[in-house]
Amino acid sequence: MSLSQRWQEIRTGFTPPFWVANGTELFERLAYYGLQAVLAIYLHERLRFSEEQTGLLQGVFGFVVWFLPIFGGALADRLGFRRILSLAYLVLSVGYFLIGSITSDWLAPVRAALPLYWVVFAILMVPALGPGLVKPVVAGTTARGSSEAMRSLGFSIYYTIVNIGGALGPLLASGVRSSLGVESVCYMSALFALAMFIVTVVFFRELPVPPEHRVVTVGAAARNMLRVLLNVRVVVFLLLFSGFYVVFWQVYVALPLYVRGYVDPHSPIDALISIEGFSVIALTVVMAWLTRKLRPITTMASGVLITSLSWLLLTVSGTTPFIAATLVGIAIGELTQAPRYYEYVSRLAPKGQEGTFLGFAFLPIAVGYLIGGPLGGWLVRYFGTVVRRPAAMWFVVAGIGVATAVLLWVYDRVVQPGRRSTETRSE
Repeated sequence: MSLSQRWQEIRTGFTPPFWVANGTELFERLAYYGLQAVLAIYLHERLRFSEEQTGLLQGVFGFVVWFLPIFGGALADRLGFRRILSLAYLVLSVGYFLIGSITSDWLAPVRAALPLYWVVFAILMVPALGPGLVKPVVAGTTARGSSEAMRSLGFSIYYTIVNIGGALGPLLASGVRSSLGVESVCYMSALFALAMFIVTVVFFRELPVPPEHRVVTVGAAARNMLRVLLNVRVVVFLLLFSGFYVVFWQVYVALPLYVRGYVDPHSPIDALISIEGFSVIALTVVMAWLTRKLRPITTMASGVLITSLSWLLLTVSGTTPFIAATLVGIAIGELTQAPRYYEYVSRLAPKGQEGTFLGFAFLPIAVGYLIGGPLGGWLVRYFGTVVRRPAAMWFVVAGIGVATAVLLWVYDRVVQPGRRSTETRSE
């Protein structure tokens, strides 16, 4: 196929809503990962929460963010992608503004009347509602707005955009934090979200769904969700895969606490986190070529193993070169598994139910944060102040990941019919 023919195939293979949805996703990820990069610093150093309290707050926040797509997907299928997407960006803009306002004078009466922990907990729940609606809509639009021949490329574009946001967000947030203060990062995220609300209202158009595939009642949406939950093979896979995110989310939970608490209190760790995102962007094509002939679950298990073992570099040293090498290794593991993961789940979805099924694809991310947040905070405190060997915590993190990779390999061998069925549709 010539270059001009390939370009024409790309032009006709994606609808305008595909590009609008993925364009807003870029700025939503800038806002989200910008906040994530500084959240541990904000909670622990600015608001004076302990490592364990910081990890717990991050874990619950992350769980809500990534669990709600399960319901957000069903709502999107029922109420329409445009309506849900615009609502999500409006909620995010309010929520990020409130996080930045925690220390402001106008919230002083609330801080005086209630324990600070619960004030922060309640405020964090507001922006946590937004991504739960954004993610299934963008992923569902990617599935609906791509031709069958272009679907794999569509999810590669979606994944690349997510990682551009994941790379630039922490870098931008670090600069804002250093020059204007950590609260200003939250205000920056609020402005991004508000801008995407306006873009969605003005430019996003609903993609048509064939009448026979429309979700016409709340009961139908509930039945679609139940259909996923009753698929034991799918649910077991999703729960097993949660182990990867227990390990991965330590980039935003344990790593900042560990580096600034036990290596260098002035480390720009929020900026260094961007190395992971930039590495994914730089290596995506190479890793896609290297893993092109591997079975889906084999590829995913390999990615989990690479990410997990990368944390062991920090047992040697916590200095910047070793942090950078660790993050590059984590990126290689992530991009080895992630594109195949979303494609694997998307091809299980019946027509018109992409939002519901792709909503459940975020279950491992949610469970991983719920476990990984409190675990990360506890590991930093226990190995740092009790055992007094803070670097030893990374053996525990790596061990969880290795166990996950082994369990995925066992799953691949035991669930033979499901594996063959999915591989056939992935070819």
